[in-house]
Amino acid sequence: MQTAKQNFRIQQWITLLSIILFVAKIIAYYVTHSLAILSDALESIVNVVAGVIGLYSLYIAAKPKDKEHPYGHGKAEFISAAAEGALIISAGILILYETIQNFIKSMPLQKLDAGMYIVAATALLNYVAGFICIRYGKQNKSIALQASGKHLQIDTWSTLVIIVALIIMWFTQLLWLDKVVALIMSLVIMYNGYKIIRRSLSGIMDEADMELLEQLVEVLNKNRRDNWIDLHNLRVINYGSIIHIDCHLTVPWYMNVHEAHHEIDELIGLIKNNFGDAIESFVHTDGCLDFSCKICTKTHCDVRKSPFTQKVEWTLANIILDKKHGFQPPL
Repeated sequence: MQTAKQNFRIQQWITLLSIILFVAKIIAYYVTHSLAILSDALESIVNVVAGVIGLYSLYIAAKPKDKEHPYGHGKAEFISAAAEGALIISAGILILYETIQNFIKSMPLQKLDAGMYIVAATALLNYVAGFICIRYGKQNKSIALQASGKHLQIDTWSTLVIIVALIIMWFTQLLWLDKVVALIMSLVIMYNGYKIIRRSLSGIMDEADMELLEQLVEVLNKNRRDNWIDLHNLRVINYGSIIHIDCHLTVPWYMNVHEAHHEIDELIGLIKNNFGDAIESFVHTDGCLDFSCKICTKTHCDVRKSPFTQKVEWTLANIILDKKHGFQPPL
């Protein structure tokens, strides 16, 4: 809950900053009549709207679980990111339209030096804000904050490109460069909008986070205990800032309920120590069967039916299967 509240506070400041920077870029456009600066300002409109949407989604995501939402409200963040991506693409299309219109009827540029100073200040503020968003977004597992941070930093690099173009135009009077930069920026903006939508749809559709799964498998392999005979049917789903983990853990069949639950506690404690406390888990325990003996590394077992022959290294390929390791189907 504290994590969600922190995400919400950060998003509040980002939204306020987006409004201030948008106003500054609009002023820079009216001072210079630069189409490149206009493209930067139009993208900032998206920052403002996306900030408001992100703020609302984090407010929803911070709500506690209830009987209608047993997994919480975290997926609101994916919807926010999808909306932000759509708005970014819309801004790119609008910039492209304005650029084409300006090829037909252009306005004379003026006071490029003043425009440079204004947009340079916005670039610096954007980068710092984006860095903070990404840092806390990764720390708190918030896709909404990460999307906002990446968008702000993309905005920074695009602004730097515009500043370079303004400097060149100021010294060389190659004023056609203004239209070319705006055209390129529109295409870059649309591509980045697509990437944000792609990631948010992956979350909505519960697409596996392969990088996270790889890291999880590595941690489990390095720290596996003798009583963890087998681990399979591993699934990881993101619900906003919450990571939900399901798996089946095979333990010695003679353990009582309390002993088996202790092994689950050890497993979840290991995961939380490496990936943070924002973890929910459902671990189903299975008792080992005769075919488990040959892959069981437990050295002291009075009921072993066959000798140990091979340690099964858990990999992403075999740990996600709904199949116990060591099992050989009958011919």
